[in-house]
Amino acid sequence: MSGAEWEQTRLRAYVIGKLAERGRVGLAAADEAAIELGISRRQVYVLLERYRQGSGLVTDLSSRRSNGGKGGNRLSEPVEQVIRELLRTRYLTRQKRSIASLYREVVRVCRSRGLPAPARNTVAARIARLDPIEVGQRREGPESVRPLQSAGGEAPAVESILERVQIDHTLIDLIVVDERERQPIGRPYLTAAIDVCSRCLIGMVVTLEPPSAVSVGLCLAHAARDKRPWLERLGVEADWPMSGKPKLLHVDNAAEFKSEALRRGCEQHGIELNYRPLGQPHYGGIIERVIGTAMGQIHELPGTTFSNPAQRGEYDSEKMAALTLPELEKWLALAVATYHGTVHTTLGQTPAGKWAEGMASTGVPVVTTNPTAFLVDFLPVIRRKLTRTGFVIDHVHYFADVLKPWIARREQLERFIIRRDPRDISRVWVLDPDGSDYFEVPYRTLSNPAVSVWEHRQAMARLRERGAAEVDEAGLFRMITQMREISETAAKTTKKTRRESERRKRAVTTPRSTGPVLEPPVVTESEVTPAVRFEEIEQW
Repeated sequence: MSGAEWEQTRLRAYVIGKLAERGRVGLAAADEAAIELGISRRQVYVLLERYRQGSGLVTDLSSRRSNGGKGGNRLSEPVEQVIRELLRTRYLTRQKRSIASLYREVVRVCRSRGLPAPARNTVAARIARLDPIEVGQRREGPESVRPLQSAGGEAPAVESILERVQIDHTLIDLIVVDERERQPIGRPYLTAAIDVCSRCLIGMVVTLEPPSAVSVGLCLAHAARDKRPWLERLGVEADWPMSGKPKLLHVDNAAEFKSEALRRGCEQHGIELNYRPLGQPHYGGIIERVIGTAMGQIHELPGTTFSNPAQRGEYDSEKMAALTLPELEKWLALAVATYHGTVHTTLGQTPAGKWAEGMASTGVPVVTTNPTAFLVDFLPVIRRKLTRTGFVIDHVHYFADVLKPWIARREQLERFIIRRDPRDISRVWVLDPDGSDYFEVPYRTLSNPAVSVWEHRQAMARLRERGAAEVDEAGLFRMITQMREISETAAKTTKKTRRESERRKRAVTTPRSTGPVLEPPVVTESEVTPAVRFEEIEQW
């Protein structure tokens, strides 16, 4: 076939194959296929019957059927039909019949129908023309043909922006330093989200904590918000207009992607949650390739660990480490802006251009105006009964005046749904009984310091080591205060305590209130420990 004929036949096989998956094909479906293929309704049904009786070859639906000639078919159509039928029902099965067995069956059926039997090598030639991947899948199973398939595979087609968004995590190949002493504190994690249609990164978050449901929520909140205020706080002069709520979120099967928090948050905002099929890594290949490209560029930064010890060689990653976490975020924001303006080989244009085209056809995406409220919907879920003194969560009491009307009828109420940010447990968000809104409820003792879940757990473990039979709130916070004093006054700060100190500084510190969720306050420059400017780092 010529190239045009082959494309026409391939399109027929695709369209008719979709119809063949249905049990019964109605007139409406047949007419739709006829319009797409530029043929009549009758021809659609003819091709459908030919497809179902065929052996799975694209050429079964060719419009040019050879009548013979050198290298061509010399068999009559009824004999060809017998061979196709038996290939499908006898040869392409897990029974794995031999060619000799298949040939005997062909001869028997042809004689019973009064047809001339073909030669054995003719049947063998028909088998040789079959797609080896399909033959292996039907006779041996999917795993047997994995070496024959490309690593990328084929993921579902996407036609509009935010129709499908992939999200994934990675441990960054770079050691960062703390902002005060510029000492190494370890490797951070990156969580990123990419729009499959435009290949634009629509959200990312860098954390010192391992991937969790909170990481996913932070990344989604970053994706759904206007990024201009965030870029201004970083001091980055670049455009990142790609924002909006995904219609479908495509993730792998890690535990953090199967949490109740993520499921309920997606349901709340009308985001369909879709998991990667097991054994089909190409379904998440787009985000993984982008992350791999980013890691390759990070290998050029001071303090990189490279991908493995062999690549690293004698390079001292900790000694060369120079970037703080905010500086790494700034570098990543600039790298994303550069990526969006670079021609993508698959698209044949820049991701930013593809995004602009998508916006022109579908309109401006929905963007959240309150990122904090959006994030709350993705925070871990806790359920508690209301008491006269409020809520008790892990030996910590929470109370606010907004709870008073509910306390009087608490016996008639079910357990409340509570959201808690593991980075800062100084307040929780409580869903009112009618499910209409979340209200912020702070510590009952407002003088207690803001702490994270991991710091709280460390204090609990330390108290139990000391033999505390019962843990009370006062003793818990005394232990946390002592641990902080030891950490901050140590003569030589270890990497672990520096990392813990950096985590505390990056904890969310939104104001306590009893009303609905509010925007977090903007931290002024005078409240932040001064650090060496990003562009003044010598190694950079």
